[in-house]
This record gives sequence, structure tokens and C-alpha cells, in this order.
Amino acid sequence: MACTNCSTASKTGGAPQGCQNKGTCGTDSCNKLTVFDWLANMSLPSGQEVFDCVEVRFKNGRKEFYRNTEKLTLIIGDIVATEASPGHDVGIVTLVGELVKVQMKKKGVNHTSTDVPKVYRKASQKDIDIWADVQKKEEPMKVKAREIAIQLQLQMKISDIEFQGDGSKATFYYTAEDRVDFRQLIKEYAQVFKTRIEMKQVGFRQEAARLGGIGSCGRELCCSTWLTDFRSVNTTAARYQQLSLNPQKLAGQCGKLKCCLNYELDTYMDALKDFPDFDTKIETERGVAYCQKQDIFKGLMWFAYADNIANWHVIHIDQVKEIVAENKQRKRITSLEDFALEIVAEPKQDFNNAMGQESLTRFDQPKRKKNNNKKRRPNKIVKNDPKK
Repeated sequence: MACTNCSTASKTGGAPQGCQNKGTCGTDSCNKLTVFDWLANMSLPSGQEVFDCVEVRFKNGRKEFYRNTEKLTLIIGDIVATEASPGHDVGIVTLVGELVKVQMKKKGVNHTSTDVPKVYRKASQKDIDIWADVQKKEEPMKVKAREIAIQLQLQMKISDIEFQGDGSKATFYYTAEDRVDFRQLIKEYAQVFKTRIEMKQVGFRQEAARLGGIGSCGRELCCSTWLTDFRSVNTTAARYQQLSLNPQKLAGQCGKLKCCLNYELDTYMDALKDFPDFDTKIETERGVAYCQKQDIFKGLMWFAYADNIANWHVIHIDQVKEIVAENKQRKRITSLEDFALEIVAEPKQDFNNAMGQESLTRFDQPKRKKNNNKKRRPNKIVKNDPKK
């Protein structure tokens, strides 16, 4: 839907130019953090006016709320000129009606406040052309901005640049570990780019959300498609889920712990309520046994004797609770073998090659080099026999 509302050009007879991504509109924020308007086909009760605020999207999913004081007839996809300081900005309407009030409440914006900026007008062709021209300057400008920051030896990274719709201001988004003194940097930028500069620091998660990408699961990043709040993630979530504490596997594209570690944490926490503690030890006549491993969803625990750590015994959690209760009464069981379960190995599935193709690992083995040093036998020259 957004591609039909991109900038137009007079050369094409007013036809939309599109976002120039050849169908991969997700990389140009056309579908980032979209909200489905499920009230679009419902009519308002008689006498009730349409909610006077709209949601407008700008570059990389940045969204703001504006008040429609001029009572313009706006629909999703309209390009509008909005209030900015200084001048005006240009964005695309992404939500209208009562759902805007719900979104404003969710983001903590008071819809009755007078501080809500205004929608000036629907964008004219001149506004759209200026907007399209300044968007083309952003990528080469970002490359030059990074070079200047490197020359000044600043420990920061320019992640993105966003021009205001009228081209009067450019916002530089950067990430840094520590505080950066960029006063000299702003002077350099203003001298080179000849425009008003605004620096805005973002976190590493916000940077990944703006730039987008593909996660290790093969899907687009959650932070750039639907995730709006970034909750703290720590290694405790990985420990509860019995994941290896490998930073390379647990870190996302932003370099921080993956947000999806929190998705299934509640399920694991509920399942662990019925489990004995991991530090549970069992006293037997053969010695003390310690817990080595847990299978949360199958309800199994692996125990091993202190003097034979390599030999593990599988016991169901119900029996573990009974044994612990007997130990509290100062009673010892004979051995773990009396309660151990026999786990039958699952048969391996052999996948047949139905298509008649060769093995996928046929290119893994290095090719043998041909021996070209073999001595070639010289051709025999038969001399003419004078007798013949």
C-alpha cells in the first residue's frame, strides 16, 4: 500500500516512483511497526465526530502523533506536511480514527494536551519533490559524515541520517559507549553540508531497529517489524532455559542479548515450579548423588554419585520428591539404580533420495589434483625401408 503513495515525478506522468527497492519494501520502512485498523469498516454513532489526531510515519518506522486542526479528510497513505521546528516535515499517515487514541494512551501521550503538534496540509507536489530530493542525499552524506568522525578520532558511529521534509535540518543518529564531545564535529558538519545539524544518540537496540536486518531465525528482526518496547534481557533468562552461555549464540544483530530470550521465559518459570531445586542432593547407601541435568518438559532429572560423575541415572521428579522426603526423615535409599528409568533411544530416520540427486556434501571433499608430470612416451618415427 505504501508504494502507491511514494513520491511522483512529472516525467512519468504523475505515476508513483515507488521506494526503488524492487519489491523488498521492508528494507525501506514501508511496513515497519504497522498497526492494522480493524475499525476501518465501522461507522461512528450519530453525532460523534472523528478523533482529531492522526499517526504519521517518517523514516525507519519513526512515528509521531499530530492534531488535525484543519479537519482535513485524511486516510491511511496520505502524504501530509506537519509542524516541525523550524519549518515543516513530510510524512505518511499510518493510522486515523479511534485507534489513534489507543496508541497515544499506549505511548503515554495525552490527547487533550495543547502541546500536540499540528497537521498543516496535505503535501503538494512541490513538497513531495523536495522531500524526495533530500532523501537521495542521505546515503552519500552518511558516508562523508563517518569519514569526518574518524578523522576527529571520536569513539562513535553514525548509524543513520534523516532529513526534515523541507530540507532545513538533518538529524544524525549515532551510537557510542561513552559520552562524546561532538562540538567540533557539529562545526565540521555544518561547514561541509551547509545545513542545520542535530545530533541524537540512540541505543544499540534502537540502532538495529532503525537499520533492520535478518535474525538467526531467518525472519526479519522483531525490533524493526513489531517490537516497540525494549525490556532488559539478562543471562538469567538463558540459565532458566538451560541454554549455553555462549555470547556469540545469545547475542543478536545489535550485539546485546536477544530479545526473544524473554518470550518463553514465563513458560519455563511455570514448569520449574513443580521441579525440585537444581542443587538437590540425594543420600543413598552408596554415597551422595548430585543433580547434573534437568529436562523441564519431560519432568526428568539426571543424578550422579559424587565418586562417579561420569555415570548418570535418570529419575522422574515425582520419585525425586519422594526420595528427598525420606532423606529429610533421615532415611537413605539403597541406590539410584532402583529408581532409574531406562531411556529407549529413538530410531534414526533415514531420508531417502527421492529426486535422484547426489549428496549435498559432494563438494566438501577437496578435488584431487591431476598429475601432469607423467612422462609422455615419445612418438616412434618409422624410417622408410630402402628395401621396400
